Amino acid sequence: MRMLLAVAATAAALGMTDTALAEGSAEAGQQKSAVCVACHGTDGNSLNPEWPSLAGQHAEFIADQLAAFKSGERQNPLMSPMAIGLTEQDMLDLAAYYSSQSPAALEADPELVEAGRKLYVGGDQERGIAACIACHGPTGRGNPMAGYPVVAGQHAVYAAGTLRAYASGERANAMMQEIAASLSEEDIAAVTSYIQGLR
Repeated sequence: MRMLLAVAATAAALGMTDTALAEGSAEAGQQKSAVCVACHGTDGNSLNPEWPSLAGQHAEFIADQLAAFKSGERQNPLMSPMAIGLTEQDMLDLAAYYSSQSPAALEADPELVEAGRKLYVGGDQERGIAACIACHGPTGRGNPMAGYPVVAGQHAVYAAGTLRAYASGERANAMMQEIAASLSEEDIAAVTSYIQGLR
């Protein structure tokens, strides 16, 4: 009890308000998502494999990516202009909405499943490729506390483009850049197909 009172007193002394502790509203996010539908689908399940599905993604990850587009840390000719006018609350609301949606079930290419599974589950020690499972989990659900996104059910085309962006340095993340740079095109095709089929 003393600890709670101390935290409350500190927050009051620093002038913290409910805004500082704000969370997103899925209802408000659904209304704000009208402009997102063309690329990400009505429920966050993109019909175009070049654009990511957002349904079921961790809310924190979505909000962080929107903030990165707004700040220019991430660049994309479609997303950057869309994010520039978003407020922090808009980002939280959109994140709450999309994270509450159910991802569509996609299928992996049967011919690539085994090669993709081997990379995802075991990596390739000889080439210094870490296993995807270490960060993204056995079912591709990621780890929201560590900032690792859901990859399960993501379009293989989009995921492959993301890996290539990490490999080229277009997207910044030291761990992912190192891993992606070690992957061949065959590896990328296999592991992204496997990810697409994860449930």
